[in-house]
Amino acid sequence: MIRETLRKYFPDLTPLQLEKMCSLQGLYSEWNKKINVISRKDIENFNIHHLLHSLSIAMVIRFVPGTRILDIGTGGGLPGIPLAIMFPGSHFVLLDSIRKKIKVVTEISRALELSNVEPVWERAENHKGRYDFIISRAVADFPELVRLAEGKIKKENRNSLKNGIITLKGGNISAELKKFRERITIFPVSDYFEESYFASKYVIYMPFL
Repeated sequence: MIRETLRKYFPDLTPLQLEKMCSLQGLYSEWNKKINVISRKDIENFNIHHLLHSLSIAMVIRFVPGTRILDIGTGGGLPGIPLAIMFPGSHFVLLDSIRKKIKVVTEISRALELSNVEPVWERAENHKGRYDFIISRAVADFPELVRLAEGKIKKENRNSLKNGIITLKGGNISAELKKFRERITIFPVSDYFEESYFASKYVIYMPFL
């Protein structure tokens, strides 16, 4: 099922990329029994709710080789790991303050031989480094994410979108985005994916000027 779905939405995936994507549910299911990184009620919906949702960022931007991306509050590696499979020429730093979650990221990245993933156990406030993009998946409200991004975004642009923040949000997001409404672009995920789960899901992009 997910193989056909991925082929439909991402026809350029190589056979190896497709195999890695399709193996994720099994890997997360096994690790989730030891370390809870995904709701146990939701693990059976992993391919749509987590894998495909993470890949909605790839419908908004195709990271060029050499792009450096920081996934703040990555949890078990979402959206970073699916995007690292999608963009093997880009470098992904997957950051979380909870050590056991970074263990899951490390082990899944190792199992998939993802040399472009760098798991980091650290609080975002303390992390030093500069990136083209900061990504996240509902880890903090938008003003807090902007605060965490301060000093971490490079000035030189190399992608179709200017360097900045790309985050996945759902539900009623108008209040938390109000202060930034002149700077952000909202991409409804339902414009890209037809599954009903994405009816109120959004990719939020803001360039960091």
